[in-house]
Order: sequence, then C-alpha cells, then structure tokens
Amino acid sequence: MPKIMIIEDNENIKKELVEFLKRYGYEAYAPANFENIVKVALKDEPDLILLDINLPYYDGYYICKEIRKEKNIPIIIVTSRDSEMDEIMSMNLGADDFITKPYNTQILLARITAVLRRTLGNNSISEIVEHNGLKLNVSNGSVIFGDEKIDLTKNEFRILLCLMKNKECIVSREDLMDYLWNSDLYIDDNTLSVNVTRLRKKLQEIGFKDGIETKRGIGYILL
Repeated sequence: MPKIMIIEDNENIKKELVEFLKRYGYEAYAPANFENIVKVALKDEPDLILLDINLPYYDGYYICKEIRKEKNIPIIIVTSRDSEMDEIMSMNLGADDFITKPYNTQILLARITAVLRRTLGNNSISEIVEHNGLKLNVSNGSVIFGDEKIDLTKNEFRILLCLMKNKECIVSREDLMDYLWNSDLYIDDNTLSVNVTRLRKKLQEIGFKDGIETKRGIGYILL
C-alpha cells in the first residue's frame, strides 16, 4: 500500500484528499505542523508527496529543494498558482509533476498512479478500492469477495466505483447517470436499472449479498 504524504495547510482540502486517497487504497496522511516539515518528510520517507506551494514557515519551492538535496522522494506540486513560471520552477527544483487547483480528482489520481508506476514499478500499484471486504480492481474492472472473483462490464464497473466512492451515502439515479455520462458512457434511466440489477446479481454470485440497497424514488446506497 503506497504511502502518500500531503503537505497542505487548507484543512478542507487536506481532509478531502486524505479521504479520497484512502478510498483508492493508499495510506494517506497530512501533518499538521509545518515548522519542521522537511525533517518529517525525510524521516517518514513516503512513497510520494503532494505538496502545496503557499505554506506557513517555508514555501513549497524551498521544501521541494531541501528534500531533493537528501532523497529522491517523488513529489507532485498541487497548487492554485497556475503560471508557467510556477510550473517551470517546480520542475527545475525536481518535482515529478505539477497540477493546479481546482483539479479533477480522477486526473489527480491518474497523475499519482503514473508517478508511482515510474518509481515503484507496475506491480507495486494495487489500484484496489475496498469496502466491507469487497475489492474492486480499478485497473482491470474485476471484483473480489473472499475467494471469489468476477469481471464487470464497463457500465457495471463505473456504477460500482461510483457507489464505492460514496459508500454508505445515497447516490441519486441522476448523479449516477451524470457520472457515467462524464465518463463517456451514455446511459438512460431504463439502462441504469438493468445494469444495477445485473451488478447486484453478479455481487450475489460471489457472496456479497444485499450490498446495494434501492432507496425508492431517490437512488441507491452501498451498505
């Protein structure tokens, strides 16, 4: 499980990033104290650092430069500063990638995966989303529960991924269809019902029973 250190002083962004990355199987954490952040990063040796530029005590440029003097920990700059000079400075100081806020979380996830693949190798990136023993492999669309494994269609995979990302929260039918539409998968109301039914059946076949509950007139929830 790759360990990701988030160096970010915005509490809301910090919390959202930690929760988001944990859903995708990463060990994510965010230090609260920035005074000795370089020493903390060097001591922890995370597999990757998400680094903001505007921070208390020292800016991200200084932190990136000081870490690079000692260790080759992968660093992705994540910042609201989006000038070409910021990107050039980040790369010149040794950052592995640069992404601006507000960002699409799936694009950020793809950048993280790409950097970790370069540094850890393909076999070290699990890309597994897990909930109550149900494991969804994001890279190949398969689902494992216990010793059983089953493959999903593209629509089934995206529906389950959306529900797992919002586990224990109701996802409306409209939000599910929008999510699939944004993933270049057109789906209408009737097709959604058919795909959810098929997904339920497949999950039951591997022993994950009654996991998707219908909230009549509202949507679905993954229990």
